[in-house]
Amino acid sequence: MITNSFAIIVFLLAIETLVLSVSSHPKFKKYFKFIPAVFWIYFLPMLSSSFGLIDSKSPIFQTISFYLLPSALVLLLLSSDIRAILKLEKQALIMMLAGSLGIMIATPFVFYLVKQWVGVQMWSGFGALSASWTGGSSNMIAAKEALGTPDAVFTPMVIVDTIVPYAWMGILVAAVTLQPIYDKWNRSNREIINTLSCHVSGVNCSKEKHFSLQKICLIFIIAVVAGIVSIYIANKLPAIKNVISNYTWAIIIISLLGISFSLTPLKKLENFGSEKIGYFILYFVLTSIGARSNISHINATLILIAAGFLIVILHAIVLLFASRLMKAPMFLVAVASQANIGGVASAPIVAAIYEPGLASVGLLLAILGNIVGTYLGIITGQLCRLFA
Repeated sequence: MITNSFAIIVFLLAIETLVLSVSSHPKFKKYFKFIPAVFWIYFLPMLSSSFGLIDSKSPIFQTISFYLLPSALVLLLLSSDIRAILKLEKQALIMMLAGSLGIMIATPFVFYLVKQWVGVQMWSGFGALSASWTGGSSNMIAAKEALGTPDAVFTPMVIVDTIVPYAWMGILVAAVTLQPIYDKWNRSNREIINTLSCHVSGVNCSKEKHFSLQKICLIFIIAVVAGIVSIYIANKLPAIKNVISNYTWAIIIISLLGISFSLTPLKKLENFGSEKIGYFILYFVLTSIGARSNISHINATLILIAAGFLIVILHAIVLLFASRLMKAPMFLVAVASQANIGGVASAPIVAAIYEPGLASVGLLLAILGNIVGTYLGIITGQLCRLFA
């Protein structure tokens, strides 16, 4: 068994690097289509600790999560394009927020329905899941730490977050043939499609990255300093028992810092790989969370998967209701839903399938989810706690 902290760090980095390398290789990409790399980055360390390869009780895991998560979040939010998001039509933004509201309403309701089977301790797991389904994986990890979600609660939620969104994406893609029928029945205002096309014509979904040692060093300095500052300020703020801890304050503060930095010239660092570095750090944090877990924690997963599908169905009902009120086209229903539940990787794909040339709408809505997802997840988690 590996017990040395330095050796554990090297082991986790090796797993992360191996998974990312294999998943990006042209020969193996297809194998990661339905079970993405992020799942294996979590699952393989969990298997390693479950079978005794590494010490699951090592204090280094908590240290990694505590200090590196804020650094990852500030780099990821640094790439947020607030100005481009604000250029989106009001109808698109309302549909996105309606989808998020649907998740926030459905999650506590479904938790209340299933808590007798999964246990009241799952409230924080539902909160973390809602952060992912209003934002993305980074929001889920941030909410997990902010809500103090136990590893035994978080592990089955990772599986739910892997299975349900991909199944839902398949349903949305298959439903594209119904778009003309829906828009005719709904009397949808399809002029919004042309307006969106004009507003996002300058948004590029894939930006060229340039790497320089000087800029990479600057990126790491900003990440570390921002992380330390957020933790320092958070420790000065009052904690409210069972509601908001000092580390929750740290997550909130670092998110605000990242959004603020995105409005300054520091945003240009995304051209030098700040987002890529941010994801690498985030996934390293995920390996440490996985290593603290145990395969035996996967117990009520089938019930949780069913609960996840019920949340998504209720979320879809809220979106359809909003679409009916505003005469929004099915394109916005599908894209807003995938931007919430799928995130930046899949929302542009769904957008392009429904309306070729409008992939950037999906991207911008998903980025909006990344910005607000952590906050919404924390709020939803607290609502679930009330039902617990």
